[in-house]
Amino acid sequence: MEEIRLYRYQEEVVRPALEGKNIIIWLPTGGGKTRAAVYVTKRHLETKPGAKVAVLVNKVHLVDQHYTKEFSPFLGRDYRVVSISGDSSQKDFFGSVVQDNDVVICTAQILENAMENKEEGKHVKLTDFTLLIFDECHHTHKESVYNKIMGHYVERRLARDRDLPQVLGLTASPGTGGAKTLEKAKEHVLQICANLDASAITSSREHAEELRQKVPRPRKEYDIVEQRVEDPFGDHLKWMMKRIHAFMDMEDNCKPFGTQEYEAEVVLLEKRGVMETNRLLAQCALHLRKYNDALLVNDTVRMVDALRLLDNFYSNHRESRTGLDGTDVFLFGLFEENKTELKTLAAMSRYENPKLAKLESTLLKQFGTQGMSRGILFCKTRVSTHYLYDWVLASRVLQKAGVKAAILTGAGNQANHMTQNDQKRTIQRFREGVLNLLVSTSVAEEGLDIPECNLVVRYGLLTNEIAMQQASGRARAENSVYSVVALKDGREQRREKTNEYLEELTRQAVSEVQRMAPRDFQLKIRELQRDALVTRRLAELRLQDRRRRYPSASVTLSCRTCNIAVACGSDIQVIENTHYKVQSSNCVQLTKTFEDWTPGRKISCADCGKEWGMEMIYKNVTLPNLAIKSFALATPDSREPVKKWKDVQFAIEEFDYSEYCLKKFPDLL
Repeated sequence: MEEIRLYRYQEEVVRPALEGKNIIIWLPTGGGKTRAAVYVTKRHLETKPGAKVAVLVNKVHLVDQHYTKEFSPFLGRDYRVVSISGDSSQKDFFGSVVQDNDVVICTAQILENAMENKEEGKHVKLTDFTLLIFDECHHTHKESVYNKIMGHYVERRLARDRDLPQVLGLTASPGTGGAKTLEKAKEHVLQICANLDASAITSSREHAEELRQKVPRPRKEYDIVEQRVEDPFGDHLKWMMKRIHAFMDMEDNCKPFGTQEYEAEVVLLEKRGVMETNRLLAQCALHLRKYNDALLVNDTVRMVDALRLLDNFYSNHRESRTGLDGTDVFLFGLFEENKTELKTLAAMSRYENPKLAKLESTLLKQFGTQGMSRGILFCKTRVSTHYLYDWVLASRVLQKAGVKAAILTGAGNQANHMTQNDQKRTIQRFREGVLNLLVSTSVAEEGLDIPECNLVVRYGLLTNEIAMQQASGRARAENSVYSVVALKDGREQRREKTNEYLEELTRQAVSEVQRMAPRDFQLKIRELQRDALVTRRLAELRLQDRRRRYPSASVTLSCRTCNIAVACGSDIQVIENTHYKVQSSNCVQLTKTFEDWTPGRKISCADCGKEWGMEMIYKNVTLPNLAIKSFALATPDSREPVKKWKDVQFAIEEFDYSEYCLKKFPDLL
């Protein structure tokens, strides 16, 4: 087993944790926060009777990474170390796994589920652990799963419960929480400390120079692009959008087409159509949003990609629809009438997106001159990753330079999501050098441990200072480059400059907190904790009141597209506080498989083809699992769409597996 050796700056930041204090360690990406946490864990296990440690992460791929690269190599010989994520069968016996092991590495959601679950063998308590480690602990705020766990902790702390585990938070940047002033940024940092019950936030001051030498920052470059001189393809899309506005008898004096502001407007327009049972309005808004998506793709990748997005949208909707009304005839007809013209314009290379030429040049500067280059190309959406990946494959010069790319996106059970195993395989192939370019969403910003990476490119992104710092920290190799490809004086360039100011503001805010007198710090922390507790309890009361507002039998779920009634609220049941099931027979075959829940078939509206959800196989029985965003809820007072099940205004029964089986299969007993 390897011996743990820390640099002097790491020894400095862990010192209070070795004394048993709750602290937050603030070190830059690549500064060895995880190694420091392993050292604290080892000392804790050696000195604390009955010690048991939970290492909590917020992304699935970090479970395996922390286990294989850090905790198991250094602790696995002397202690029982286990990793559990969503695709692990051990999560179903989490309570037993905790009892049988010394160190448990898991996603925070698994721990939170186990705290809520009262079944024997599954339930765990905070006091089952003596040390909790929160990776990327700046996420401990608002309604995050980290904060839900720590909410229970803080409540018991305020009740003077002393039988609580030690807490260790790790972060490369607590951020400013959206604050633009030092006082507000300081308040945000203090709130993170309060949420984690931290007595201090530690960073290296005595050995700062050693830290700078060990963790050099990449060279930052702004690869700026001039605006397109002409964009006939985009202009034609905007002309088609004006036709839809005219069909709705609505002026198009709204936000500019092809912007996030316009997207927000049409989202509200679709919601209004659903609330007013105005199908023309709702459907036109949905199609306008897709055209807006196409304009955003046209601004990010190729014209053919924007056309492909629209073509896929209309093809999928045409296949799923069993009936058309006048609105559909107009919208589908408009696209078909203009498809040939759009295809012709998309083939005109002289009007192609100039950002792609700059991106190609940026990649070639590294891959064309350094044989062992490895890079990450960050973009905004899963759809963008697929289009950029296709562009990389189609680029002869990039292929000649030896670029071997793959897509890395978040795990999930929707189209364009990766399974957890797909993520692991892709990351492993990248580490081994089989791949040398990841085209990634934000999933790779935090925690991905690839020291050899020498190029990070942010492309078409509007994110905060934390994401900027996390992304730049992926480039750790010698002479590495952090590139921002953006339009001249565009929003991405302006946002990146703002993030640089906010990065400095974060540093100042942390320094202010560190300089506070211990008594003043503790008084402020307790004040913030009491305020948060009151706020949380009020929110729980509001949730209870909302759930009691209407009898479940008085609420109707209707298809969001065609308005057909689907079920009553009393027909809905919830499984493990996550999956919502209802009896349904409107299904078509689903072929894709996922990690956590084995699916059956896609559940769709028999009248219009709108996808409502999917069947899941739970404990060997097939149950329809609905997505609330596919429906409109009609109450005695109003009709409106709802984004999340937690926002519905009626009580939902817990699913009783035994009762269901006895009703479904009466001959079982």
